[in-house]
Amino acid sequence: MFTPDDIRQMNNSGISEETVIRQLHLFEKGIPYVQLDQACSIGNGITHIAESEFDELMALHAAASAEGRLTKFVPASGAASRMFDVPMTLYHRHQSIHRRDIEALASDSMYRDLLHIIDHLKHFAFFEDFEKKLTEHGYSSAKLLESGDYQILLKHLLYEPGLNYAYSPKALLPFHRYDDHTRTALEEHLVEAVKYVQDRENVASIHFTISPNHEEAINLLLSRVLRRYEKENVLFDISFSFQKPSTDTIAVDQNNRPLRDKEGKLIFRPSGHGALLQNLEELDGDIVFIKNIDNIVPDYLKETTIVYKKLLAGYLIKTQKRAFLYLTLLDSGIPSESAIREMIRFLQVELSVFIPPDFGQWSFDRKKNFIQTMLNRPLRVCGMVKNEGEPGGGPFRVKKTDGASSLQIVESTQVDMKISQQKTVFQSSKFFNPVDLVCGVRNYKGSLFPLQQFADPEAGLISIKSKDGMTLKALELPGLWNGGMAEWNTIFVEVPAITFNPVKTLLDLLRPEHQPQQETT
Repeated sequence: MFTPDDIRQMNNSGISEETVIRQLHLFEKGIPYVQLDQACSIGNGITHIAESEFDELMALHAAASAEGRLTKFVPASGAASRMFDVPMTLYHRHQSIHRRDIEALASDSMYRDLLHIIDHLKHFAFFEDFEKKLTEHGYSSAKLLESGDYQILLKHLLYEPGLNYAYSPKALLPFHRYDDHTRTALEEHLVEAVKYVQDRENVASIHFTISPNHEEAINLLLSRVLRRYEKENVLFDISFSFQKPSTDTIAVDQNNRPLRDKEGKLIFRPSGHGALLQNLEELDGDIVFIKNIDNIVPDYLKETTIVYKKLLAGYLIKTQKRAFLYLTLLDSGIPSESAIREMIRFLQVELSVFIPPDFGQWSFDRKKNFIQTMLNRPLRVCGMVKNEGEPGGGPFRVKKTDGASSLQIVESTQVDMKISQQKTVFQSSKFFNPVDLVCGVRNYKGSLFPLQQFADPEAGLISIKSKDGMTLKALELPGLWNGGMAEWNTIFVEVPAITFNPVKTLLDLLRPEHQPQQETT
């Protein structure tokens, strides 16, 4: 199937021929759908933390933080192009864009959204930078807005020699305005990190996964602004990593044959968030917070987010302590039958682990091995918010092929919506996954778990893309927080909706949660 040049190309990227063949088999047979058992709810897969538990969990977080066990991990490689989809689409659709034409087409939501963006330009944190760019090139934002001719406005917003936001990383987009400065999404994560991962030496560790194309611009920003945030009692340990070429996946045509470029080389594509599992493993962390780059708020709204970050970490540490205690006990000798019953109850109640119906008839050694296997896994505590119509995944009990079940974060694309029962279960979910995770990635002996061994290699997503005029099928690896963590021990915890404020489009930046406090009162 592959030539010697193909093999060399794979080897140069760290991709084995066996891996590519396995990917081709996935294209052939398709990605299996998950089998939903039921949607999780409070008391049935989702934990509600009572106020009476706050002090204990906060103390556990504080101790771990002081010891330097905590790190923040932020996937930040995405470009801002999706945020600017509306102005980009309409800019390229028309040779000129005048207000009267937009108003005439306002029955189309894209044109209505563009009007809303233009009418509220001054409310965006990047407006001052935008004005400066226009002035540098001999234009006045006020005059352009007054004229109703928006072609120049959009060009300078989206492309060079303007702000070039269509090709900028979302991490570097100014999200929020303060009295004496504006803050990018990346800067807001620095401020957040200080609040819940700072150690006793005042160091806050934060890791960003970024695109190599954005590294220079990100370092330039940090060199310019870091003094603002590194004050007397604040230091940062900031690190970066890239999505590795070895995690790229083969692209195929509609007949599942490998695609080649004009030079005859195989076409490989980045494989989505699931590829970051390797970055997470190589971080060499202990307790790791995971949060998306665009889910941040201004300072005046951070308090609840900070509180629940600490509570989630405290809950993980409390659970982890018991798991480690049991594993140490199992190592030290022969636990009593009552101890075995206590461990099984912990697995069932605290970790929602499926216990086989005939467990009681098993031999002692088989019971012990089962408990060790189920306890000695990476642990994640996932915040879940009430579903208020946001697209995306949610918390479910999922059936496995062996009859067992487990807690999983499931996206709609993983469910066969042609089966009415599965569609009903998916739509019955009252909770949503905001990507608000705290992960324990070390075992009870202090060693890092081999995280890729706890992923579901059969999970993933096949999508249709285009490249250089070709239609192709692309394969995404198991998502970082669903298939990539399919075999982790999982706890879902209810968190307030205010902790989830993503910015997927420009209109999201106009929500009250992303505006200065005085402008929302």
